[in-house]
Amino acid sequence: MEKRYFDLNSYFRSIYGVRVQKVTVDAGFTCPNRDGKLSYGGCIYCNPKGSGTGAHGKGLSVGDQIESGKERVKRRYKNSKFLAYFQSYSNTYAPVEHLKKLYDEALSVEDVVGLSIGTRPDCVDPEKISLLQSYTDKYLIWIEYGIQTIHDKSLTLINRGHDYKAFEKAVAITKNKGIKICAHIIIGIPGETRDDILETAKEMARLKIDGVKIHLLYVVKGTKLHEMYDNNEFECLTQNEYIELTCDFLELLPKETIIQRVTGDPHSDELVAPSWPLTTKSQTITKINQTLENRNSYQGKYCNL
Repeated sequence: MEKRYFDLNSYFRSIYGVRVQKVTVDAGFTCPNRDGKLSYGGCIYCNPKGSGTGAHGKGLSVGDQIESGKERVKRRYKNSKFLAYFQSYSNTYAPVEHLKKLYDEALSVEDVVGLSIGTRPDCVDPEKISLLQSYTDKYLIWIEYGIQTIHDKSLTLINRGHDYKAFEKAVAITKNKGIKICAHIIIGIPGETRDDILETAKEMARLKIDGVKIHLLYVVKGTKLHEMYDNNEFECLTQNEYIELTCDFLELLPKETIIQRVTGDPHSDELVAPSWPLTTKSQTITKINQTLENRNSYQGKYCNL
């Protein structure tokens, strides 16, 4: 079945003609929402690992991590290229000199064609953006901003530590620098209605964000959200609810927006609820496409830009 949205693999193949695989890097960063600058608790859904692999704690360098990741990928996909994905915590939360050393090391690895830098919108400034821009003449550079929602009431509830204006400011200094922008969005934030979620989609379209990652809000052990779930203060979306909302979201995004992800990858030993993401990721992706087909719909159908 042909996908009814512009997925990341299609985007990469349109540029390089081969598969491009992200290789996750844990470079030992932290987060201002955990180290005390803003808070010690982090977002209500974030565990202390910060989506990290723990590789930095094991003494593995950036280059070693990428080489290891390359070997795993090449056993399955030959003739691949790679994007070094700095994922764990906030990967611009350090002095520029330190960032340059890490980014340079990643780009020196053979067959690495670019970087993808996961960070917070309040952890960038013109100097850091200029550093990323300096790579764009030779490499593909993405910056992934965790925004989650445009609604300040929701950002406060999830203890994000910044407001929506922080994202607007980050986008403003990143635009027109040759850097691709990806926004991370969460569907299922407590208290958000369908209309709230779709307002976020419309805003991503208005800003002409290059890419979007869509995540389900799921419960991880040891988080504030876990406590809320145990106290019956939070109810997870069903698979069908999530699929319908994701399709609604996709219909409002421009056709050229690259959909980097439509569901998450929770770790089995950390997940509390819901259980369905563990066993049905491929099924969820298939059902999103089938739902769009059943609607006679596609990404961008209701985008009025």
